[in-house]
Amino acid sequence: MSETLKPDAMLNEQNIASTTEQAVNAATNEKVAVVTDATSEVTEEIIPDDSVSEVNSQAKQVTRREIIERLQAIAAGEDVLNSKAEVEMLKVQFYKLRSIEIDNARKEFIAEGGDAAVFVPENDTLEGEFKDAMNVIKEKRSAWLQQQAAEQQANYEAKLSVIEELKEMVAKAEQGSPAVNDFKALQARWKEIKNVPQDKVNDLWKQYQQLVEQFYDMLKLNIEFREYDFKKNFEIKARICDAAEALLEEKDIVSASRQLQQLHVEFRDAGPVSPELREEVWARFKAASTAINKRHQAHFEEKKEKERENLENKTAICEAIEQISFDELTSYQAWSDKTQEVLDLQAKWKEIGFAPQKMNLKIFERFRAACDEFFKRKSEFFKNVKASLAENLEHKRQLCEAAEQLKESEDWKETAEKLSALQKEWRGIGAIPQKYSDALWKRFIGACDYFFERRNKATSSQRAVELENLKQKRAVIESLKAIDATSPAEEQEAAVSKLTKEWSKVGHVPFKDKDKLYKEYKQTLDAIYERLQISANERKLSEFRSNIAKNGDNLSRERDRLIRQYESMKVEIKTYENNLGFLSASNKKGANLVDVMYQKVEKLKSDAEVILKKIRLVEEEMEK
Repeated sequence: MSETLKPDAMLNEQNIASTTEQAVNAATNEKVAVVTDATSEVTEEIIPDDSVSEVNSQAKQVTRREIIERLQAIAAGEDVLNSKAEVEMLKVQFYKLRSIEIDNARKEFIAEGGDAAVFVPENDTLEGEFKDAMNVIKEKRSAWLQQQAAEQQANYEAKLSVIEELKEMVAKAEQGSPAVNDFKALQARWKEIKNVPQDKVNDLWKQYQQLVEQFYDMLKLNIEFREYDFKKNFEIKARICDAAEALLEEKDIVSASRQLQQLHVEFRDAGPVSPELREEVWARFKAASTAINKRHQAHFEEKKEKERENLENKTAICEAIEQISFDELTSYQAWSDKTQEVLDLQAKWKEIGFAPQKMNLKIFERFRAACDEFFKRKSEFFKNVKASLAENLEHKRQLCEAAEQLKESEDWKETAEKLSALQKEWRGIGAIPQKYSDALWKRFIGACDYFFERRNKATSSQRAVELENLKQKRAVIESLKAIDATSPAEEQEAAVSKLTKEWSKVGHVPFKDKDKLYKEYKQTLDAIYERLQISANERKLSEFRSNIAKNGDNLSRERDRLIRQYESMKVEIKTYENNLGFLSASNKKGANLVDVMYQKVEKLKSDAEVILKKIRLVEEEMEK
């Protein structure tokens, strides 16, 4: 007894096409993506992805020349496509070894006395050969892609031919003359034909499956043959479902997706099952596929989001370096601090993963350009600084020579002033090379210290006199404080006058005690004057008397100055008095102005009287 498959029973099996289309597309796209990645432009960014890092960590250490020779050998061979992992590993090793070379060169430069801040690595002489080999590999992979496209087109045409033959066979089957063996042969031919263009896969499979279903439905096979065939196909599809469900436990989401794509191919190639089981087995396989595809989609959405975040972080780093104001970097320390900031940003860049593929190279080129500009400007600055350091070094050497020429002098005062001026000039000179700094400073300060030590020994007797003077002036202050406030004012004033004269006769005191001692003396006198209610003019005269006693050599000059001042005041008083004669007191405003001018005249007359008294005091001192 034979059974013919009904068209509506075939629909469930045909639904595989629409449901598995996404998985098939993903499988083909994954392969193309791998090839595209393998032929991508060679960049200089040496931050490996996880897979390359794993290969790299297991690879033995080789030289950069050996890496280039290996890449050239791969480029010359025919197995370029399957060497992708090795090529990526070699690329990472090449740039890692270059980084080690630069670090070693920097350490050697520092060991030889160089400044790490001004180190610039030499040009990479091997990078050109490296990129040439990588470009050859890229071109071969591109050729492979073109070949694959041609093969897929040929396979497509071959499958169309199989479909046409199947149509003829189905037509013959409708007439009652099925050829089962020929049908099986066509099925074998169909399976032998591999990849076709992605956009043709679904349509081809639908046509083929529909014809296969029609052929089976039209065959006048006995029910035992059909049940056996259905049972065998069901067992195959059940095992495929088991494998798909097991992939739900796979930790490597990308690997699980790739395995699922292969299972979809196997499920599609397996023959039909009995109508009552078709929906069940397909629903089971579809459920597992949907779950895996959702995990895969979520994984890549998370990856894309991370790449977008990485792009934002890398863009922020680029902007931070690009916004550096070079006009503000005017000192060695400023450049040193800013260099450390840039190095920290470079370290942070290396910790950030890849940006989206279409932006990854562009953002790296922007980052490298910003860094190159910074270190170029830094190099220019230090070239100028080097010239300035040399000029400062020569200047300080000249100061050392000048100090050494003065250190044996016995003209204590003049030489001390000259050395102090040299020290001030030294402080005004900028920095010099670090390796000369300590030695030159010791040379300069040594000459200065040598002179001052000699001077101190020579002037030790003078210091003894100053200490004795200090003792006497302190005794004067104590005597002033001891004046009896209850005694008559005349006696107190006489005592003050006597003590101020004694103060004036005492010579210099140690310089460090001078200001403090005079302040105490003046405060003591002010207290006595306030107690005796002595006028401000009398206080000025008393202070003036003390000062002129100290400047005996300049009394004549002081007298001439006071006489000129007195004559000037007389002229000013005369002018005001003449002006008063022209002013009218007929109105209030005029009266106020007259009063003000009278006050000024009286003040000038009082000041002129003080000047006259000062002149007399100077003359009395000159007669002594």
